[in-house]
Amino acid sequence: MEKEDEELFVPRLVTTEENFASGHRACIGCGEALAVRHVCKALGKNVIIVTATGCIEIYSSLLPQTSWRVAWIHTLFENVGAVVSGIESAYKARVRKGKIPAKEVKFVGFAGDGGTSDIGIQALSGAMERMHNFLYCCFDNEAYMNTGIQRSSSTPYGAWTTTAPVGKKSIGQMTWKKNMPEIAVAHNIPYVATACPSYPFDLMDKVKKGVAIEGPAYVHILSVCPTGWRCPPNLSIELGRLAVETGVFPLYEVINGEYRLNFDFPELKPVREYMKKQGRFRHLTEDVIERIQARVAEEYLKLKEKAGVK
Repeated sequence: MEKEDEELFVPRLVTTEENFASGHRACIGCGEALAVRHVCKALGKNVIIVTATGCIEIYSSLLPQTSWRVAWIHTLFENVGAVVSGIESAYKARVRKGKIPAKEVKFVGFAGDGGTSDIGIQALSGAMERMHNFLYCCFDNEAYMNTGIQRSSSTPYGAWTTTAPVGKKSIGQMTWKKNMPEIAVAHNIPYVATACPSYPFDLMDKVKKGVAIEGPAYVHILSVCPTGWRCPPNLSIELGRLAVETGVFPLYEVINGEYRLNFDFPELKPVREYMKKQGRFRHLTEDVIERIQARVAEEYLKLKEKAGVK
């Protein structure tokens, strides 16, 4: 039995309580909304969540209604790292001064790839460098989906977006996806992980580890977006699994600098199997796909070497 199959059969106790309520306005098949639901199950009630402007904020909080059943704050696109670290510092100060009793409150930041790897990277970097005690979850749907599918630094090479269109001299996105988890690792924080809602138990386990560890923790979550990826909404789970099985988005952890590859495969599936199900890649020629395949294989090998996997 492959390790990925074993994950499906390991007994887990998962709460039936929904801290992220149904009735939100996410698109049909939204992988991000599913990921948020899983994360909130793992976090429990005693939490303060700070969310950047983006899809999560828009579909969950159209006043006077809200899907949040925990303490939740919306902040500007670029401010999650600053706000969540400020709240954590204010809480510690009030406890120290005897203003409030000490409790095990979890401080958590949510943002998309744009609010993390682009607009919000300076505030997040500062919060990690100062070693605040918080968990940061990046929900990566690989573009600015909320405002019209514009490219971000997390958009994969060759993908179509409205600001990286396909043309006679353009294949779409011309740069390779920024490796945000490795940027987090470079801050020497105690916990960094990648996750995907297609592997729900793995995702929830990593969130629990992140909030339990002392200091900054970063979890980068691939969130399939049928609207922006130009794919049928019933393929969200399948595409998430294919991203892992092809090596496009490997699942791993870095605990105090030690790499652990959570799912490995005797042989990776061709990236073509992942890309052919998405309209944002339908324009790519065979030579470009082969270039992407070579890059994926190279990066996956580097990861295996870091994890000590042969």
